[in-house]
Amino acid sequence: MTTDYDVIQIGYGPVSKVSALLLDRMGWKVGVFERFGEFYPLPRAVCIDHEVFRMLHANGLGPIADAVTDPTPPYRWFNADWKELLTIDWSGASVSGSDEVMFVHQPSFEALLDAEAKRRANIDLHFETECIGFEQDADKVTVHMRDTKTGKETSCTARYLIGADGANSLVRETLGITRTDLGFEADWLVVDFVLKEGLDATQLGLIECGQYCNPARPTTIVPGGTDDGRVCRRWEFMRLPHESKEEMVEEAKVQELLGDWIKPEQGDLVRHALYTFRSLLADEWRKGRVFLAGDAAHLMPPFMGQGMCAGLRDVWNLSWKLDRVMRGEANDALLDTYMPERRPHVSDVIEASMFLGSIICIPDEAAAAERDETFFSGKAPPPAPFPILTDGMLARDATGAVVAPAGELSPHGTVRLGRRTARFDSFVRPGFVLVTTEDLGPVSPEAQQVLDALAVTRVEVAPRVTARDDQVADTQGMILPWMETQGIAAMLVRPDHFVFGGAKDATALETLIAELGRQAQALGLMPATEETLVSA
Repeated sequence: MTTDYDVIQIGYGPVSKVSALLLDRMGWKVGVFERFGEFYPLPRAVCIDHEVFRMLHANGLGPIADAVTDPTPPYRWFNADWKELLTIDWSGASVSGSDEVMFVHQPSFEALLDAEAKRRANIDLHFETECIGFEQDADKVTVHMRDTKTGKETSCTARYLIGADGANSLVRETLGITRTDLGFEADWLVVDFVLKEGLDATQLGLIECGQYCNPARPTTIVPGGTDDGRVCRRWEFMRLPHESKEEMVEEAKVQELLGDWIKPEQGDLVRHALYTFRSLLADEWRKGRVFLAGDAAHLMPPFMGQGMCAGLRDVWNLSWKLDRVMRGEANDALLDTYMPERRPHVSDVIEASMFLGSIICIPDEAAAAERDETFFSGKAPPPAPFPILTDGMLARDATGAVVAPAGELSPHGTVRLGRRTARFDSFVRPGFVLVTTEDLGPVSPEAQQVLDALAVTRVEVAPRVTARDDQVADTQGMILPWMETQGIAAMLVRPDHFVFGGAKDATALETLIAELGRQAQALGLMPATEETLVSA
């Protein structure tokens, strides 16, 4: 059946922009509908993590990621007396071969994504066009639009619809999807301030990145990236019980709060907004041909800097599955894995964000003193490890339990193949990848049949000093040590960089490939004819 688009997206925030670019790269026609005529101007995300950084690079958006990110200093938490409660070092090498977290100036990030989207022939952008409703049948979604300037109503069709239309999602509400409240709510004034040329945080005596857990005024101070080449700083001030929401957004109040930290003549106030930070999870992420992503599916406190990252993970997970289904290389069951994989993962991220929020969001002196004592005595629990996938398309044992390291994010770094040194992902085509050590030989004909059917790229990784020209040399030492720690000599990696499963030897690899074949058959993944090896 012919439709106007392969995918229609409602909303045009960063999640929708990246989603459109991912789908365009896969060859699909995308229609994006946004009710406003310009980008949302108020302050939001300030960082992306290593997983998102890797995803952008792997999908041809590396130059954009490089242009808008800066290294992250340690994330330090202080009590009212400036005694350190907690330090989170995000600057070290991650499993992806880069810093754990990088700061980003969201307006610049979105501007570059928008410019790229406008260059893509398969992406149609419709501004000042709001969605007023939709219906779906077995073959398509029909979306009804209204021009916000003229009032003219039109309709168009697509094979699938993605609601990336924010916290107040019309798509979610139209579907009647409820949300679960995990119990966090606090109002914070978010302020972006651009420093005058030549000034930086050190000269002003500011902490580079941290939380001031003072019950008199819990405050966040973090880098805000660069705005037109100038250094931007972000302050976030918690609204206290005796303050109204209305007074918090008055410019006089904003200047009063900033006055404890910086003088007006030291820069320019560029934007401010009051946000109610909440912890909400949509109870359904898919109904038929319609999906939710980003803030439409989940909201979280900002203390881990994961709000935008979580949304970008949503569309990264969803895009490769839509691609396979729309090509006829998988059946509808593959799309059913979207929510079981993403919802528990983002729920764990929200819980971790709430834990950090519970440290700072204390306006009571006695409660704050009790918190301080908990940390200084060493009784405070450490932050939980970052979540992994726990359900969906992952290797399982005979009982159905997921077998480690399935669900872990696969290691990545700079490698060498022949005479070329580059990011590992640049040597493999999008899709499933089998990474083995030099100790393993060829697989059985039956296993090879599965690998061929799924167009699995096989890569043999060896130490830098001994690698042959046909082997990938682990020059950064990110891949082989990780595999050794996991006790595996081979791993099957999914298209979204998560580990499907690992194997300790050639015999276990045969079992792992058979498990991949079993699940692939259940999900309707179809044979492919492309070669499985990639040349340098």
